[in-house]
Formats: sequence, C-alpha cells, structure tokens
Amino acid sequence: MAENGKPIRQAQDKPKVAFFDFACCEGCQLTVVDSLQTHLELVEAVEIVQFREAMTEKGEDYQIAFIEGSCTREEDEVRLKEIRKQAAIVVALGACAHTGGVNALKNIQPSLQDVREYVYGDKWEWYNTYPARPISAVIEVDAFIPGCPIDRFEFVDVVKKVLLGKQPVIPDYPLCVECKLKENVCMFDKGGVCLGPITRAGCDAICPTYGDGCEGCRGLIPNPNENAMKEVLVEAGLTVEQLMAKMTMFNAYNPSQIDF
Repeated sequence: MAENGKPIRQAQDKPKVAFFDFACCEGCQLTVVDSLQTHLELVEAVEIVQFREAMTEKGEDYQIAFIEGSCTREEDEVRLKEIRKQAAIVVALGACAHTGGVNALKNIQPSLQDVREYVYGDKWEWYNTYPARPISAVIEVDAFIPGCPIDRFEFVDVVKKVLLGKQPVIPDYPLCVECKLKENVCMFDKGGVCLGPITRAGCDAICPTYGDGCEGCRGLIPNPNENAMKEVLVEAGLTVEQLMAKMTMFNAYNPSQIDF
C-alpha cells in the first residue's frame, strides 16, 4: 500500500487518518464510530485528524483518507483531487463512494432539471448538481469497502490491512454462496426478486436472511454470468425488467455493465 512497500504505520508515530463526506447519509461513518467503540486498538493505532461525525477539529495533515459519498457536483471534483493529492491511501467508504449508490438514481431520470425542481422546488437554482458518480470516476482509489451501510467487521479488517501495507481482500464471489451457507430458502423459490447471483458477497446475506431480496448494495461481482442469471429468471417466471428495476437502486451509475 505504501509506495516503498512497507507498512504505512511507523514505529515513531501514528499514521494520520481523515474521514470525508460527499453526497451521502453518513450512515457508513456512523458504522465506523460503532466499530471504533468495540475495537479500541484501532483508535490507539492511528491519529484521527478529521472526522465530522466524531470531532470538531479539522486537521489537513493526513496519510489515509476514507471518503463516504458520491461526487454530484463539479466543485466536488476539486475537493476530491485535493484529498487525493494529500493522501497516500484513499479508501472509498460504502456504496455511494464505491458505485455511486442511490444518488445515481437521478442519472436515469428523463431530465436532471426536473429532478432539481422536484427536490428543491422554487429554490432549485441555489443548488448545483450534475450526474452522480463514484469517486473512482474522478480520482484513483486504492481500496474500497462496499455496502449500504458498510459491514463493521469488514471495516476493521480493511483498516488493519492498510496499516500493515497489505491490499484488503474484498469477496469477489456471489452473495448466493453466503445464502447457501446459511441454509436460506432461495428468494426466487419464494416468488421474490434477488440480485444474489450477480452481487458481491461479504454482508453475510443479511437481506435474504431476513426475508428481502438482495438489492446489490455491495456492487456487482467481476464478470457476472448474465446467461445464468437469465436462466434463473426464466425458471422463476420473472422478467429482465423486474431485475433491472431492483438493480438500479444501487447500480444506476452504470447499469449497462449487465448486458441482458
């Protein structure tokens, strides 16, 4: 992770960490706060210099930047590039930063102007906006933690890997693997729609376990099998349109990555 191949943490001092938020609900940062309360060793291993959810001080000297939220304005690009210039390591925190998240739903509306007027009413001119995008569309990202919100245990693991100079390993296999391990009844067998066959695992199949189909908040797996997905839909008596309606909840930034 560090340019010299050595852990970013040095014996004589603690690496400085900053948390930033763009267009998001800040739920991932709240998950970070929860994680730090039960993993005090992480708090002791780093110096947090900026974290709006947890402190008022704002230090600009940092080596690691965690960024939550999507880029939704031109001025966001300037700020992102400034963060990238300062930080040795940038980590995309959560679905909005990783895939564009729910913010990208506006991208598939007929008119972005209509969206502005619907949300802001007669004050729409006060607010700048453009099509939402993940931060990797603007700057280079060294690692990402998917999910809406992120998984606290995955966050802890990623932080430890980063501090040791290792590349975090995020699951690249389908959510269905975790569902099978939990012995869940398939959502398709229950008449539901689920993105499990093409969505990245790592959440312990929490949504299907509690009776709701996966909506793809962790993003798609590398090289998803479209043919197998279509076969599942046919067997369940469902349509591609029903699947796409669910997929665009978190993956509207680039829905064409699945070519049915």
